[in-house]
Amino acid sequence: MRLIESFCRGRASCWGLLISVSLFGLSCSKQESDKPKASSSSGGGAQAPSVAPIQPAPLISLGRSDEPDPATLSEEDKAWRVVLKACQPPEPPAAWQTQPPAEEEVQKWDRSNALLAGEAADKAKDFYTRYPNHAQAAEAKSRELEMLRVAAQLGNTNKLARLREVEEARLKDPALDEDERFELRVAQVQRAMVQKDAADHAAVLGEFEKGARELQKEFPKRPEPFAILLEVAQNSDADKARALAQEISTNTVPEEILDAAKELLKRLEAHGKPLTLKFKAVDGREVDLEKLKGKVVLVDFWATWCGPCVKELPNVKAAYEKLHEKGFEIVGISFDEDKDKLVNFTKKENMPWPQYFEAGGDNKFGREFNVVSIPTMWLVDKKGVLRDMNARGDLHAKVEKLLAEAQ
Repeated sequence: MRLIESFCRGRASCWGLLISVSLFGLSCSKQESDKPKASSSSGGGAQAPSVAPIQPAPLISLGRSDEPDPATLSEEDKAWRVVLKACQPPEPPAAWQTQPPAEEEVQKWDRSNALLAGEAADKAKDFYTRYPNHAQAAEAKSRELEMLRVAAQLGNTNKLARLREVEEARLKDPALDEDERFELRVAQVQRAMVQKDAADHAAVLGEFEKGARELQKEFPKRPEPFAILLEVAQNSDADKARALAQEISTNTVPEEILDAAKELLKRLEAHGKPLTLKFKAVDGREVDLEKLKGKVVLVDFWATWCGPCVKELPNVKAAYEKLHEKGFEIVGISFDEDKDKLVNFTKKENMPWPQYFEAGGDNKFGREFNVVSIPTMWLVDKKGVLRDMNARGDLHAKVEKLLAEAQ
């Protein structure tokens, strides 16, 4: 599992996207490739406890045979049923069950649901305002918060001010326990992070680390901030990643987080050393990094089912098209389970570089290099040395810099 679930693992509810966000859907856990996928948002992942997720409103069963006749309901109870119905997420198009939607379709769906969620929040607020003594008034307040979060997460900026107002009011409530307070603060940290420009990798990571440090100060006995720091480490450059992983490993943290930090440190041992990689590609080509010395090589650990991998593809293809003639090569290490799907996808997307495939979705290079999530993108310099273990985002600039170096 991701420390904080990734967008590529599918939508958390029909409202649109996962409310418990990762680093802008940065990666997919390769161990869970058999679960539903969807086009997506944060690098390396590891098995560790998730930061308290913000759950969307559950589905509500309406109109069951054992429910009272609507004609016998009071005006207050009728109003409550309206709230429940409004909080029920809409059904996605049936076609999406068999054919993943295009990014434009997902965005349109999210925009529509952002407005619906905002309307649901308004209905919940109206209910507890009109019926403050109703048995469901407290739940209506919770529903409002849930729907405001969904609306904001899906891009309804008109609801941000009200969301902040509701959250701050709840944080001042003396009856709020630590878990509830922590969940609220995590939601604020996550929202601040996703509001950063996803293309500005450093800004997103910086905001996430800043939030983790704030949570550490406010909740010094909780381990979850270390899980966030680990998430940041797994998506940072080698020096930053090493420093954070060492910090985590010297603190008292749950075993899962400690093990993940140690795995990261072990993986970082390859940085700055010659990388050995030799295999027969799915199309029959022989690949050997030793024979590619003199060129800059991107080793791309990926899969067709991973939303963030597919989302990164335009950047990868653009860099290849512009820099291939200057000495830039790409080697794909696929975690796909279906060979035909991989071959068809690479043909459709005009990906001419070689791909490694091993039946079953796992492969020896994933095990050898301890790759726990994808996309993982490594850059090897002209001397065959692994120079960058997190080449996403500004791939073009990083490749150009390595191409400019003497062999």
